[in-house]
Amino acid sequence: MVTEAGAFWNTKSLAEMTTEEWESVCDGCGRCCLHKLQDEDSGLMFYTNVACRLLDRERCRCRNYPQRMAIVHDCLSLAADAGARFNWLPLSCAYRRLANRQSLEWWHPLVSGDPNTVHQAGISVRGRTVPEASVLKERLEDHIIHWVDF
Repeated sequence: MVTEAGAFWNTKSLAEMTTEEWESVCDGCGRCCLHKLQDEDSGLMFYTNVACRLLDRERCRCRNYPQRMAIVHDCLSLAADAGARFNWLPLSCAYRRLANRQSLEWWHPLVSGDPNTVHQAGISVRGRTVPEASVLKERLEDHIIHWVDF
């Protein structure tokens, strides 16, 4: 378990991180790979339990991460300069937390030293999703979930 105050995520901004550090900040929850709906009037974002076709629903990782943007036209790429644009991510997301100068949770693999704690803590989407191919787009509203905090 890492508890040192000098850990890179405590001393560097997201923009200062190396590519390797940036990628390691992802906690592997898979929540960002769920289909989302946005209310046109209020701007509120609603997550569904419908997983992107590239999401490995057991590992909670993209099956083709390097090519995801070319394969999935509405895949959103995170960038260090996104700042306030991280508001579409769940409150538990490490990128959003660090952008808001919050600490990482105990279950984050960088803190716990174990990539399975995100699943053990019930944060990941493992076992909670349906494949995109099984849901008609016009039925996404039927799949809105309430277990993701915004």
